[in-house]
Amino acid sequence: MTQTSSAETTVRTTLDAACRRAGLDPAGAELMRLGENALYRLPGGIVARVSRSGQLAAAAREVAVARWLEANHVPAVRAWPDVDQPVEVDGRAVTWWRELPLHRHGTAPLVATALRRLHDLPPPTGFAIGQLDPFVRLAERIDRAVTLDERDRSWMRAHLAELEARWVELPKGLPKTVVHGDAWIGNVVRTDDGEAVLLDLERCSAGPPEWDLTSTAVKAFTLAGITTEDYDAFVRAYGHDVTSWAGFETLRDIREFRMTCMAAQVAAENPARRDEAVLRLACLRGERGPRPWSWTAVP
Repeated sequence: MTQTSSAETTVRTTLDAACRRAGLDPAGAELMRLGENALYRLPGGIVARVSRSGQLAAAAREVAVARWLEANHVPAVRAWPDVDQPVEVDGRAVTWWRELPLHRHGTAPLVATALRRLHDLPPPTGFAIGQLDPFVRLAERIDRAVTLDERDRSWMRAHLAELEARWVELPKGLPKTVVHGDAWIGNVVRTDDGEAVLLDLERCSAGPPEWDLTSTAVKAFTLAGITTEDYDAFVRAYGHDVTSWAGFETLRDIREFRMTCMAAQVAAENPARRDEAVLRLACLRGERGPRPWSWTAVP
């Protein structure tokens, strides 16, 4: 049995047990994606999400955030009603969601519109949304990056400590808001009726709105994944250019490091991805010239 098929079997066993406890039928469940989380399509317009181990609190907050956004009429992925969730099975959290209608990836202005709507909301009062942690799980990902050598991992630990110190010293910026936490074009989709819908709410928390805005700036200027014209349209739609803020480089560097740690985690599970993790590390160390860099997406 390959590593991938073994992982699928484990996740499917978790899903079946969770569905039985929630009173849902897992028969006919179809795997949609196996990545940071596993997504399954169930009959009846239900999407089940199975987390990695240790994510119960994050899953519970995600469900609470989704219900709060729904109550405030903000278009976002909707938690399946009348189910007590999340359900924990063998350390993994399982949640259930309404399947989205036909949709496509958003555009930079669409992301800006969705973020403006989110950032303008007063914070929730019915539950603790928590404070943004831009370093969540990074130390764990470094420790698990077994396809990298110890020199690389030692550099990553030192760089993480440097970024943590710079985060504490961030200059004053925009007032804190509820932030999405992982706001990029893939996490904002456009439905066929033109609605901008927020996805992947697990990192929603209270924090600097610049954190959300930096993702699109990184897409434009680190990765050249959108044009400068797209970025200008994003700035106009939101009403603020994060690159003009003195703290931007710190948030940019943290974002880039998060993307590198994700690649290292993927490489630990799929050694064929090691070259991408090594490339990203070389870029961060200044060994591949100035931005933009040519990074390949990892699952």
